[in-house]
Amino acid sequence: MADSKELGTASRRISVVTNHLIPSKQFQIKWNSLPLLQFVDIIYEKAVGEDIAKFLVYVDYYKPAGEKKRVPASDCEELMRAFNDARDDSSVGVIILTGKGTKAFCSGGDQALRTPDGYADPNDVGRLNVLDLQVQIRRLPKPVIAMVAGYAVGGGHILHMVCDLTIAADNAIFGQTGPKVGSFDAGYGSSIMSRLAREMWFMTRFYTASEADKMGLINTVVPLEDLEKETVKWCREILRNSPTAIRVLKAALNAVDDGHAGLQGLAGDATLLFYGTEEGIEGRTAYMQRRPRTSLNFPGDLELTTELSSGVFIKHLFSFQSDSFVLFVKLIPDFNYYK
Repeated sequence: MADSKELGTASRRISVVTNHLIPSKQFQIKWNSLPLLQFVDIIYEKAVGEDIAKFLVYVDYYKPAGEKKRVPASDCEELMRAFNDARDDSSVGVIILTGKGTKAFCSGGDQALRTPDGYADPNDVGRLNVLDLQVQIRRLPKPVIAMVAGYAVGGGHILHMVCDLTIAADNAIFGQTGPKVGSFDAGYGSSIMSRLAREMWFMTRFYTASEADKMGLINTVVPLEDLEKETVKWCREILRNSPTAIRVLKAALNAVDDGHAGLQGLAGDATLLFYGTEEGIEGRTAYMQRRPRTSLNFPGDLELTTELSSGVFIKHLFSFQSDSFVLFVKLIPDFNYYK
C-alpha cells in the first residue's frame, strides 16, 4: 500500500516536471487588430488561435503623421477600455502591455499638459487618470506582462511595476524623474519597491536592463530582436496552468500591499469559488424555490428537529465550520412563512 502511494506521488511529480519541460510551439504568432473599438492612442490586438491580448501604446517617435499631440488622459481612458474588454473576454488568458516601437515603453505624463488639477483631458478637465489604471491592472483577474523596450521611466516605470511580470529588451532603461519635474508618486510607485524605491526617488538615476535585472526590478532580459518571442513564450507557459489558481494567487500576492481593497479582491475570488460548490448552488436554489436548504450533505452540518405541536417542527441547523446557528421553520399546513 505504501509502495503504491509513493509510486503515485512520484508519478505526479514526474508529470509536473514533464509538463514544464515540453518545448513551447515554435514562435509563430499572428495578431489581429480590433478596429471596431475605435482606439486612437493605442493599438489593441489579439492573437489568432491563442488566448493572448496585446496593447501597444503610441509614443511620440511613432505617432502617425498629422496626428495631434496625444493626451495622457485619453491614453489611460483607452487602456482602461481595452483592459475591460480583455477581462470580459473568456478567450483571453494573458495580456501584454507594451509601447509601439523599440525606443520607449512609456515615459509617463506629458509635463506640457500638466495642470494644478492633474493632466488635462481633451475637454481640459484635469485629473490623475493613471491611478485608476494602476488599480485596474492590479485587480484584473488575469496576468499582465509588461514587454519593455527602450525607456520605462517616470510614470512608465510605475506602470511596469504594477504589471505582474516584466520582460525587458537589452536596450531598456528604467528610472524615476518625478523630483526633477516637481512630481512624485507616494502610492504604488513607492510602496511596492521598498528600499529600492528610496534610491530611485532620492537619486533619480536611470538603470540599464542588466542593472534592473540584478536589482530584481524585472524578471528577465533578452536581446531586443527576441523580445516579443520571449514574451509570447512566457504567455504560453502561463496559459498551460489553471486560470483560477493564477487568479487567486494574483489577488493573494497583491493583498499584502493593498490593505482592505486587496482583501476585498481576494475575498471576492473566494466567493466566486464558493458559488460553484454544491453548498453554494443549493443555497441559491433553495432561496429561489422558497424552501429551506438541504444541509446534511455538507461537512460540518448537524441538523436537529424539535416538534413544538402537532404538525409544527423547528429545525435547528448547526454549521461547525462557520460556528454559526441558523433557525428556520419546516413547512407546515397553512403556514404563510415564505410570503
